[in-house]
Amino acid sequence: MFNFQHPEFLWLLGAVPVLWLLLFLYQQWRQKALARLGDTARLMPPFSEIRFWAKGGLLTLSLLFLALAWANPQWGAKKQTATQKAADVFIAMDISQSMLCRDIAPSRLELTKIFVQKLVQTLEGERIGLIFFAGNAFLAVPLSTDYPFILQSIQSASPDLLTEQGTAIASALELAGKSFEADPGGGRGIVLVTDGETHDEKALEAAQKSFESGTVILAVGAGTAEGGPILTSDWEGSQYKRDEKGEVVRTRLNEDLLRKIARAGGGQSLSISQSDRAVSVIEREVAGLEKRNLQVRSMDEMESWYQWFLLPALLFLGLEAAISLRKNKNLIHSR
Repeated sequence: MFNFQHPEFLWLLGAVPVLWLLLFLYQQWRQKALARLGDTARLMPPFSEIRFWAKGGLLTLSLLFLALAWANPQWGAKKQTATQKAADVFIAMDISQSMLCRDIAPSRLELTKIFVQKLVQTLEGERIGLIFFAGNAFLAVPLSTDYPFILQSIQSASPDLLTEQGTAIASALELAGKSFEADPGGGRGIVLVTDGETHDEKALEAAQKSFESGTVILAVGAGTAEGGPILTSDWEGSQYKRDEKGEVVRTRLNEDLLRKIARAGGGQSLSISQSDRAVSVIEREVAGLEKRNLQVRSMDEMESWYQWFLLPALLFLGLEAAISLRKNKNLIHSR
């Protein structure tokens, strides 16, 4: 492949006809001025028109090569297919309203975003997918190595993305199972980040089925056992979710359920409050998964060739400066 790194400098090529026009106008003016003066042979040294136009040609070539050098022509950047080994990991994020609770600062959901972003950066090299869930689940990002897009999608996580509220852990696990490729070929993992506040009786059954199909589940708890109220509005002071009796609803981390899910899924139960430790444990677990050969496209680095144009440009400038306009070489030349 070929391209110019700075194509805006190619506009200098437009100065070539302007240069020749100026040289032509100067030559015409000079001839008319000498004609008015009469015989100037004794007053002025002989003038070589051939050398005059030769110097103009060298200036033109120098300008052409300088423009190309500044534009920096580049060759290379051929797309190649490389192979790397990777496992497949889905991160299932709970985005239900209970995740707005501030029993951990700044809130369960915001801390989850920070944690999951750190986890994605740590797991670079693996194929990562993203699932959001509340009362149901949806695939936010399929398995991919487009990590910037995954990180951007994590930032967009909000309870507003799902109208049906709840904590449908089973739906998230089942969706992840369906979203893995049919061909096994490598290890699979699901990182479940949730407060576990659910009455979903199918969660343990879904975790067991996932493990039986070859998927390891790592459960990360977001929240505290003491819990706190669910923030619903902060426009005019904090507003909290209330039940039918008008009592403030409290949400608590269900550590027991998360331990059972992790046990049924063949993995571990972790806490988001121990961020670095949890990330390290997950990294170690994923590293232990069987890897599959993954084809990725790479691009060779572009090589710059400006020096091959800069050197002739300087050479032509030097030659132009060395040529005298006078026919007599013994006289000191003047440009």
